Amino acid sequence: MVPRGFCLVWMGVKQDLEFIRSFFANVEQGLYKDLWTRVVDVTYEARDGIDSIIVHDNGLLRLIFSLPITINKIKLIKEEVSDLHDKIPKNRGLVVENSPKKPVERKSLTTDKIIVGFEEEKNLILRKLTSGPADLDVISITGMPGSGKTTLAYKVYNDKSVSTHFDLCAWCTVDQEYDENNLLNKILNQVNGSDSKSSENIDVADKLRKQLYGKRYLIVLDDVWDTTTWDELTRPFPNGTKGSRIILTTRKKDVALHGKVYTAPLNLRLLRSEESWELLEKRAFGNESCPNELLDVGKEIAENCKGLPLVADLIAGVIAGREKKRTAWLEVQNNLSSFILNSEVEVMKVIELSYDHLPHQLKPCFLYLASCRKDNAMIISVLKSAWSAEGLVEQTEMKSVEEVMDVYLDNLISSSLVILFNEIGEWPTCQLHDLVHDFCLIKAREEKLVEWISSSTPSSSSDLMPRIVHYKSELLGLNNFVLFDSNKKRHSGKHLYSLTIYGDKLADGVSETFHLRHLRLLRFLDLNPRFIKVKDSLLNEICMLNHLRFLCIGTKVISLPASLSNLWNLETLLVYNEGSTLVLLPRIWDLVKLQVLYMNACNFFDLDADESIVIAEDTKLEKLRHLHKLVLSYSKDTEDIFKRFPNLQDLFFELKESWDYSTEKHWFPKLDCLTELEKLTVGFTSSNRNDSAINRPWDFYFPLNLKRLCLLGFPLTSNSLSTIARLPNLEELILYRTIIHGEEWNMGEEDTFENLKFLKLHQLTLSKWEVGEESFPKLEKLELEGCRKLEDIPPSFGDIYSLKIIKLVESPQLEDSTMQIKEYAEDMRGGDELQVIVI
Repeated sequence: MVPRGFCLVWMGVKQDLEFIRSFFANVEQGLYKDLWTRVVDVTYEARDGIDSIIVHDNGLLRLIFSLPITINKIKLIKEEVSDLHDKIPKNRGLVVENSPKKPVERKSLTTDKIIVGFEEEKNLILRKLTSGPADLDVISITGMPGSGKTTLAYKVYNDKSVSTHFDLCAWCTVDQEYDENNLLNKILNQVNGSDSKSSENIDVADKLRKQLYGKRYLIVLDDVWDTTTWDELTRPFPNGTKGSRIILTTRKKDVALHGKVYTAPLNLRLLRSEESWELLEKRAFGNESCPNELLDVGKEIAENCKGLPLVADLIAGVIAGREKKRTAWLEVQNNLSSFILNSEVEVMKVIELSYDHLPHQLKPCFLYLASCRKDNAMIISVLKSAWSAEGLVEQTEMKSVEEVMDVYLDNLISSSLVILFNEIGEWPTCQLHDLVHDFCLIKAREEKLVEWISSSTPSSSSDLMPRIVHYKSELLGLNNFVLFDSNKKRHSGKHLYSLTIYGDKLADGVSETFHLRHLRLLRFLDLNPRFIKVKDSLLNEICMLNHLRFLCIGTKVISLPASLSNLWNLETLLVYNEGSTLVLLPRIWDLVKLQVLYMNACNFFDLDADESIVIAEDTKLEKLRHLHKLVLSYSKDTEDIFKRFPNLQDLFFELKESWDYSTEKHWFPKLDCLTELEKLTVGFTSSNRNDSAINRPWDFYFPLNLKRLCLLGFPLTSNSLSTIARLPNLEELILYRTIIHGEEWNMGEEDTFENLKFLKLHQLTLSKWEVGEESFPKLEKLELEGCRKLEDIPPSFGDIYSLKIIKLVESPQLEDSTMQIKEYAEDMRGGDELQVIVI
């Protein structure tokens, strides 16, 4: 039990820290580096003390002795901050060191640079500038820091066709601490060809509006950071019907969308490898070709620039100043990161500008991404679970934690610091560019948040360990790393909130000495299954860490231990239990905060038990959202089990031996009670393979809210397929190894998938497929894999204007009909390409 008055103490500490944080949200932390370091240390110190009291780890001693000292430190810092706050002018905005370059006029901008790539994008923008609507339109270019937005805008701006098409042109680079009057005056000077200074007595906006009125003008607004700036700068620009245009470059996708009129924003891609190499070669050799002995090294260097023009340009400058010898270039290749991080042009400052503009509550969420492996995409749902487990996101009066995380992720993607991969039909993932990851890790280390260590890292008993540790074991032993030494009374792991361990398989002898019981404050624990299989003794030890929110383990146990009930804070439980089916009941009911449950195979009941488990009428897991992967068989006990999880959004189960001899039908659980369910994956295996069983329709009870449905191994009749087609919100349908009755799928007028965007058919026993004109009115992607009996793809797919991709895998007989569909569709659309992928 938490001591009386503790909550009031905690609220006071929280309010003081919020005040301190609000100060640093409005100033450059680098200006007060020592003070900020003290803030970080005392914040962790306070959190450690409070959490130690909650988990009863010397709680009384902490409450009486340690916590008052920490609270006094916080109050002293608050007083310092208050004094500083009073000294800062009230009208002073965000102070940013190394603000972006000053506005540069058209003639001087990047004229000494070698510019390569983006020819397709340049031609696209030129078409948008010189044709299209007569009304004013905005062409926005977005992308991550250093991706070449300004360079592309410059290429377009200086094209001859632009200068002859427009009556007036002006380029304006926007400062972060911009002065609206000054910037508008610079645009006015370019329009007038003068060099006058702005004056408070002159209405520059009105004067500019009059100069632009009735003219066809082009104005470039480079590096705009927020929507307010955009609104203020564009207010004087008249609309008219002359075909005027504005080019906007910004890192912020929300700014680009805010400025959109007709043309959708262009999200700038990274350079292709050959384009990076072209840049390097031109900088190093001019108009000459690279010698053969340097070709392979040079292309490897270009590949390692990861498509970021800023990096490619920097490294091009490095190798241009080096001897044209293989040894010199190999040195660059082997030390690429150090050249980037220590460059005179300070590449990291470009990324830091985007980081500085993040709201303070987003910064820890961004820095957490340093704990993800470089070059690895992270599944978004897993990232959200980690954020929640770390306590990085709090609910608001208006939004739940889940809704707040969605907003945070959208903001990080909008800032162009995080790359989103959301191809239809695939799990949404996100990733950092390598350079952004380097920056993120540097910042996270400065904040004492994240560290990557290995079994070769020297032992340390320092109390200043980072809060999040990723540990890689290159060796089979852990003895040289003090974190796992159970004999140490004081060791470096006591402050850990997050621990991820992966590496080579741990030897059985060593795994017996592997202990975690001292890590009482752990909220996040990920023990890679390939590294260690958790046995009963270690599992019971883990179950004493009652602060855990996230747990990932590999184990061969067949039932959840009684000690699991200690993990009442657990939100995410991932168990890799290949080769066994884990029994969930009755222990699972104790995890009342559980939101995500993933196992290779699990069952609610022990089918070999003599007595069934009685479940109270009101027993439910209200918070459970994701449940993977249940193994179900027909029984009375499982008939109404899903009513116990009313808020499930994602469900995966395997149906075994579902034949109901009393009705001569397959049994399928009633899922229509799951009104929140959006994603459903169901596998079917049965020993009953007689024709009667295969040809009988299924009585599916799908919830109407379902958006994604994946069926594996099901025998389906036309009636079953019609039931699926009637799901009003279904967007993705995947059928794997499906037996279609009669090997024909004839879709009538009533078989319309109103909102389906993705259809994948994998190894279907289907030879003939008839599709109506309105069967798939919103389909965007069609994927067929291993459908060897299917003779052709119905030509009516060519009439679906929304269709963007047809993908064929191991289906060579379908290539001819697919290409005919492609030709027909492009003729109908007037050249709009339908992509065909053949593997």
